Amino acid sequence: MIRSAIMFLAIALIAGIFGFGVIAGSGAVIAQTIFFIAVVMLLVSLLSSPPASRSIDS
Repeated sequence: MIRSAIMFLAIALIAGIFGFGVIAGSGAVIAQTIFFIAVVMLLVSLLSSPPASRSIDS
């Protein structure tokens, strides 16, 4: 998912360099949306995983 966000960011940067403002803006919005969805999914995954059990028995 992060790979998709980076890909859309690269598309937005390249389109911005060549002067395609609408495509650059759309690519940047898509990249930002995908990135925030990935961050939310990471946080949900970290919070929902069971804690690691530590045993003190030898």
